[in-house]
Parts: sequence; structure tokens; C-alpha cells
Amino acid sequence: MILSATQSSGLDAWLRENGYRIPTGAAAVLGSYIRQNMRFFVAKVNLKEQAKLGFSYLRPIQVAYESPKFMLPIRLGMVNANGPQELFVYALTRGGRVETTNYRTVKLATGMDLPVFVKQEFPAFYRAMFSEQVRREDMRTVFVEYAWDMGWCDPCAANPLSRDELRNLGVFWLDGGSQTAPGGPQVIRPQPGSAPQNVFITRLHVRYDNAHFPEDLVFQETADRENFQACYVLRHPWTGTGTCPAVQQYHQELSQRQEREAQTLASLTGWNMNDIRKKMGVTPTAGQGGSDVKWWQLLWK
Repeated sequence: MILSATQSSGLDAWLRENGYRIPTGAAAVLGSYIRQNMRFFVAKVNLKEQAKLGFSYLRPIQVAYESPKFMLPIRLGMVNANGPQELFVYALTRGGRVETTNYRTVKLATGMDLPVFVKQEFPAFYRAMFSEQVRREDMRTVFVEYAWDMGWCDPCAANPLSRDELRNLGVFWLDGGSQTAPGGPQVIRPQPGSAPQNVFITRLHVRYDNAHFPEDLVFQETADRENFQACYVLRHPWTGTGTCPAVQQYHQELSQRQEREAQTLASLTGWNMNDIRKKMGVTPTAGQGGSDVKWWQLLWK
């Protein structure tokens, strides 16, 4: 059902009468939403009936509505939150990338050379990296993790979403077609007499709490259609043998490169340098830690 209370106390009473536990401070937040002429959508799920359908998790609830406000209410969920919340926003638009207007929106750190072992620990790396970026921004920033034009793919991390997938996600303005290249990824091409698949997807990631995000997220669609994805480079070292000067120079440069990769990883994640070097199987050289030689002494050598 859709609730439309005339005052926050009335909505507060309705929720309590229907078995909802309303935390302290919720009435003030409810009141601010009501003054903006917002509505509250309530869905009651019968878990026993749902289990008969073979689902072990709640399926997403899709709601369609028209509003001049491009925003996402987040304050009510923070009233009884136990610590920071994690939120992913997927915005599909016609024009371009989506960003917030009342908080800084920045692209996630990308393009760095990292040690090869990160491939085996990527989930842990990504969580640590994101947490470190949040800390540096004092948890007051919305991060862009992904922004891509669904009309083409060269190169991309995954195939563009199909027309059916886009329609299931609520894209109602499609007027084009999709084809599959023989032996290759799906290629989106306009059909004769139709427009290209004009959809741009933005993935935003934000960690927030009441102290650092006192306002709801307000968005705007930009004209920026530049593709972006957070990606990282792993360079596998050459393991061949040889004694020529080029090989000796390579090993010297490899040691320096691996040290830079370790420092980059430590800077991105806050991980301990010694732990990183241990996983890499390398030892620091003079001036890189573990030595009495100071960095400034190397300047004149």
C-alpha cells in the first residue's frame, strides 16, 4: 500500500499500530519527508508463501513513479542503523553520467600497477582499497566505480546489457536492436530505420552515516559520456635466464618496479609494507626499508 499521512505523528502511529518498531528520532525525519509531499510505500511479504515459489531470498521490488526530483532518500534508514551503511546506485539515463549535486562525486582510483598476488586476493584488496579511499575523503564523498555507454563495447569488462535486460531494469525509451557477433561478444547495433541504443549506465558507491551524510542524495544527469571503469594492472615478471647486460638491467629495473608496486598497494589499501613484500616474495633494497642507509644518502651515490 501507499501511505499518505498529513502529519508525521499520524504516520508514526500507523506504523506502530501495524507492528513496526519506530526508533527514536524517526518522527522528525518522517515529518520532513511529508512536508515535501512524499509518499511511503509499504510491502508486506508472506515468507511462507514465498518459500513455496522456491525463492530463498526476497526478490527486488520494482516501483515506477514520475517526479521532478532526481533523488534517493537515505536518512530514514540511518535512524536505527548500527554503524555506516553501504549503498550501490545503478543509474540508467539517456544523456550521460550521473553525479550527486549536494556531495562531491569523484572517480575511484584506477590504472595503477599492482603486485601479481592481488589477483588471488582481489575481493580483500577491493574492500580495503575502498575503505581507504573513504577514510581519505572523510566519508563525505560519492564514488564513481563504473560509467559506460551501452551502445557499444570496445573494450569493456563485460558485454553491454541486452535490450531485454535494460527493459527489465526500467529503461522505457529503447528504440533499436541487438545482434550477436559470431564467436564474439554481443554487439549493439541499431536496426534499419531505428535509433541507436541510447543508454548510459553509472554505478555509484557510497558509504555513509548520519554524521557525514545529513542530507538525502540528490542527483543530476550530465552530458559526460566518457567511459570509465576502475581497473588495475598486473605485470608478470619474465622468468627466463641469461647473463647479457640487458638481462641484468631488466632484473635491476624489475626490483625497482616491484617496490613501486608494493608502495602503490600500501598507499591504496593501508596494508603493511612488510606484509606486502612478503607476499610478493621480494626483499627491500637499500633505501626501501629494512636498511640503515637513508634515502638522502642515495642522492649522491
